[in-house]
Amino acid sequence: MRWMVRGDIDGFFGLALDNLVQLLLIDSLCRGVLGFPAELVYGRILPAAALSLVIGNLYYSRQALRLARATGRTDVCALPYGINTVSLFAYVFLVMLPAKLAAVAAGHPDPVKVAWQAGLVACLGSGLIECAGAFVAERIRRSTPRAALLSTLAGIALTFISIGFLFRTYARPLIGLTTLALILLVYFGRVRFRGGLPGGLVAVAAGTAIAWGTGIAPVGTHPAGGVGFFPPVPVVGDLFAALGRGDLLAYLSVIVPMGLFNLIGSLQNIESAEAAGDSFATRPALAVNGIGTLAAACFGSCFPTTIYIGHPGWKAMGARAGYSVLNGVFFAVVGLTGTLAWIAWAVPIDAGMAIVLWIGLVITAQAFQATPREHAPAVVVGLLPGVAAWGALMAKNGLRAAGVGLPGGPPFSPDLVPAFLASDTWIHGVFALEQGFIFTAMILSAATVALLERRFRLAAVWSLAGAALCALGLMHSYAWTPADTVVSLSPAWPWVLGYTVMAAVFFVAPWVTVEGEGH
Repeated sequence: MRWMVRGDIDGFFGLALDNLVQLLLIDSLCRGVLGFPAELVYGRILPAAALSLVIGNLYYSRQALRLARATGRTDVCALPYGINTVSLFAYVFLVMLPAKLAAVAAGHPDPVKVAWQAGLVACLGSGLIECAGAFVAERIRRSTPRAALLSTLAGIALTFISIGFLFRTYARPLIGLTTLALILLVYFGRVRFRGGLPGGLVAVAAGTAIAWGTGIAPVGTHPAGGVGFFPPVPVVGDLFAALGRGDLLAYLSVIVPMGLFNLIGSLQNIESAEAAGDSFATRPALAVNGIGTLAAACFGSCFPTTIYIGHPGWKAMGARAGYSVLNGVFFAVVGLTGTLAWIAWAVPIDAGMAIVLWIGLVITAQAFQATPREHAPAVVVGLLPGVAAWGALMAKNGLRAAGVGLPGGPPFSPDLVPAFLASDTWIHGVFALEQGFIFTAMILSAATVALLERRFRLAAVWSLAGAALCALGLMHSYAWTPADTVVSLSPAWPWVLGYTVMAAVFFVAPWVTVEGEGH
């Protein structure tokens, strides 16, 4: 297999856009919410983030080439890789912002440095969990039904990816529908543009031209900073300073669930790749993912990396190993030269959002296509927690639009529950489902598969696993803060009881039921 083919150009545009969004979020949240100076963001955080992206992208491209040589195939697609969005928000709002506020309250002379160091420790903790989990993850994958693994990804793809970009498509229909038409034409219509132009390149070029012609671009004001060279520098001293303050224990309730979230999500994406025909070894794939996160922390980035959702979509585009190499090289240039602001100014997200929307559609379709037909109900069950988590995000965004949780406005509090109940919206259940929804989706879908196969005791075991996760506070346990509802590593006893009763029902089923007609 050649290391670069035409389809890699399409794959690069989609994956680069996805990663570019994460870097833009890092820039805006670190400078806008945390008040980090540009020197810290562009001189430490972004170069380290670029290093972590290079490590994973180069390894996964090499892994794809090795698999191609071992199997004699030419259609192997590298695992996509990038910065984890969920951890990005969690570490900004649940680790670094509280650390900064506490430092300010304590009169610390440099609260920004305290916040940054706390983020480094959180990233380090996540990397350690990912590396340790690499040694047990394959056993988990082999004992979990494919429907349970893929339906969880489908729930994320359908909501957080597809619907989010669909809203944006219809908010700006000229650029949105034009680029969507180009992507659907090429990839669902299975055609090529004359002259061999990649469909992704055509869509992004057309979208950029429309954006400049209609005033969507340039985005914001002309970048003030210049281009330079900012190499990644080890920050081990800052890590030890934060560990000495006890930051690892202080933020363990955030670090543990985020680390497990990254581990399970990456595991599911490896299963998704196998369902698409590319069987990668689990242990080294997850270990390198953890190494990328550890490198980020040791060189100044507070943001873990992950094996990305979307492998079947990139593969369907024709991407192989080269798109991963291009992604690593591109972000090495962006992260080490300070050109992020210029790219964001010239090329709006709208120009390439149709590619990401299409990826979400393919992932959702795969959950049904790559599982046995009789397991389709389990796929649907597994979709629901992801939809609920997305609904929680929409509800919270709506509340913040109305001033709730913002400075000067009313706080998030249990008083919101009866207000929602007045419209028959059981928001308490929504917020409970949001926490650990990846685990919830796996548990419910796996139990449903067991029931479809009339393996009632196995369904009971999966239900008891749900009870155990609730007892550890990894599912359904949340706490109110003035600006949000957040994960709380405390036992969620009502749900422990609920899952235990579910297990009891399934366990006694062979003695209290008989096979029904038509089954």
